[in-house]
Order: sequence, then C-alpha cells, then structure tokens
Amino acid sequence: MRFLPHFSAALTAVALLSGAAQAADQLPSLKADLSQTTVSGLSSGAFMAVQYQVAHSSTVKGAGIVAGGPYMCAQDNMMYAAACMSPNMFWPIVQTLVDQALENSKKGAIDPVENLSSSRYYLFSGKNDIIVAQQAMNDLKDFYTRLKVPAAQIKYVNHVNAGHAFISPLTGNDCGTNGAPYVNKCHSQGGYYDQPEELLTQLYGALTPASAINGEAKPFDQKIFKGQGLSDTGYVYVPQACAGGATCKIHVVFHGCTQSVENQGIGDVVYNQVGYNRWAETNNIMVLYPQVATGTLGNPMTCWDWFGYTGPEYATLKGSQIAAVNAMVRRLAGQ
Repeated sequence: MRFLPHFSAALTAVALLSGAAQAADQLPSLKADLSQTTVSGLSSGAFMAVQYQVAHSSTVKGAGIVAGGPYMCAQDNMMYAAACMSPNMFWPIVQTLVDQALENSKKGAIDPVENLSSSRYYLFSGKNDIIVAQQAMNDLKDFYTRLKVPAAQIKYVNHVNAGHAFISPLTGNDCGTNGAPYVNKCHSQGGYYDQPEELLTQLYGALTPASAINGEAKPFDQKIFKGQGLSDTGYVYVPQACAGGATCKIHVVFHGCTQSVENQGIGDVVYNQVGYNRWAETNNIMVLYPQVATGTLGNPMTCWDWFGYTGPEYATLKGSQIAAVNAMVRRLAGQ
C-alpha cells in the first residue's frame, strides 16, 4: 500500500490541472507599448528567448538569458544540442551562427539584425551548472559582440555558485543544485540574489521597489494561438494599473525543459514563485508565461523548440512557437 500517497498526489495534480484548464479565460486585450517588450528564459527557454528576440528584434528591446547559447546553434538537429550545451573547440563555431543570422535577416526570415545592437542583455551562467556549460554563455556573448552589440549593453553574471536554475530570492533548492524544479536560492553580497530584479533592471533601467505581495498569474487559453507543441493553458500576470487601462510593458518568460506546469511536481513554481510578479506589479510590466505541452512527438522533455522538432522554420518569424507567442504578445497589447 506504499503507492497510495503517490497515487493520491497524482490524482491531486490531475485535478489541479483540470481545474486550471476549465478556469482558463481568453488572454485579455489591454494596452502595451510593443517597443518595450522584453524576454527571458532558462535552458531551452533561454535558447527560445534568444531565438524570439533575434526574430522579433524590431519590437523586442532586450533579453535575459539564463543558461542558454547562441542563435540556431543546434542547427536543426537534436543530436547537436549536446554540443551546444557543452561546446568545445570544434562546436559551435560562433561566426557560422552569426553568418546564419545575417543570411536569415537578408532573406527577411527574421527582423534586421542591425536592431540587435540597440538592445540590452542580461546573461547568467552559474559556476556549478553541469547542464549548460559556461562556455555556451561565453559563446552567446561573443555572438552578440560580433553583431556589434556594445559591451556596455551586456551584463554578464558568471560569479554566482549556482546550478542550472532560475535564481529566486523567495524559494528554491540550495544554490548549487542541478535538479527539479530548477529554481534555486543563492546568497550573494550579503543577501539572497534577486535575479528578476537584476534582469529587469538591466533590460528596463532603474525600477520602482518591488511589491511586498507576490501576485498570482492567471491561466488563459493557449489553444486559439495554435502553436505546435504548446499546452492548452498558459499564464499571465497583469498588474492592477495595467488592468485598469494604463499603457504597460510586456515581459515574456520561457520556462526550461521539464518546467512546464504540466510536468509532475512543478505546479506554479515558475509563473508565481520565481519572483517576477512582485517587480512587475510596481513597474507596470505584464508578464506572459507561455507553456509547452508534455508528451508531444519529438519533445519528450517538454522543451521549447530550439533544435527543429516543429519544422525547419522554428527559429524564424514563421516558426510555429515563435509566431504563436508573438500573437499572444500582440493580443495582450491590444492588437
């Protein structure tokens, strides 16, 4: 009978997911300045944040990348993903990836790459990350530099003894952990490292102090956006001022592999507990948390598509997931 607690927990999880799906309303159509859109993500979500920002650089003014790598480094091939995460002298060749971005830009498959030089970037690589090596993030910094992003617009944090995770001041595993739910809590400079604060400050400039209350994101129906491999339900946090008609900003957070709400044991850890919402509330930032579905063909670990499982256009404006998230952003902005 030792299985009963696990069975009960599984039933509870199913009930919660079913309730969330039933409660999901349409994504609200509000007011936002699209030129103030930013993105961030962890792991596959970090690679996706890079892809999304490169594809939509005309509207995305900044990206926060936690344990990711350069644009299209997997080269449409899942077998190359491991080389992307632990690169050596042979792979990835950064200039090859820069040339590919330039070619996609020339063809109109992505926005002009010249836009990237006016954006701002927060890069984070934990010293104890054994899943995505620090060299991958070094290569990402090199990628941006070769595309003429000034050094002053890149903040690269690589001194924290963190494992592979979002870093939250509110909750999480011990700092050096490399395991689920991939949210860690780290001491730094006399306190807990507040990654959402550091990230959003780098992308937007000085922030109003965070709300004392960490607000809850609400479910919305993702089905209507028809993104291949996406869950039926996503989540969005809307500050009171934004709900009341103020013109706000939009920040998109891409979860990592096995970090979707559909994954067992994850729940609301990304969309409610990392700590974005408390800064969003006082700075008029709507936070969009799109979700990948479990059990989809070619994607057993609930990853965002950074290696081509949705088709060869996955890293372009026509990519199924990129197009779906952009439609969410535009609807939230009232377009």
